[in-house]
Amino acid sequence: MFRKVILEARSQIGRLNNVRFLSQEVNEATKIEKTVNNVTLLGRVGAEPQKRGSAEHPVVIFSLATHTNYKYERGDFMQKTDWHKICVFKPNLRDAVYNYLRKGQRVMINGRISYSEFKDEEGNSRPSTAIIADDVIFFQ
Repeated sequence: MFRKVILEARSQIGRLNNVRFLSQEVNEATKIEKTVNNVTLLGRVGAEPQKRGSAEHPVVIFSLATHTNYKYERGDFMQKTDWHKICVFKPNLRDAVYNYLRKGQRVMINGRISYSEFKDEEGNSRPSTAIIADDVIFFQ
């Protein structure tokens, strides 16, 4: 009964304010909530792909440049470049990227963003951000 009242109230609020409430799907057995972490980038490869990691956990990494164009105060057009670290773990995709992707080539990446930390030479923790690629689309 109480749940029905809440749902009806949400419906009324939504109609009045043009707001949609999405029901939160939670698997009660495991208490796992659905989320979205999706990134799409289109840009140019900044350096030749490199093999990293170990034999048990290989990875291919490369940098990707994307640009943002904007108009400056005096009317001049400017371009800001952002650099992204791309990591490829999927075996077939990893091999294709390593063998065929070249510096300067235009590619589109679909994947997810990942945040982590690493220790530098002095032992200080440094933040790191990478895109974990699920798809890499090559352009000629």
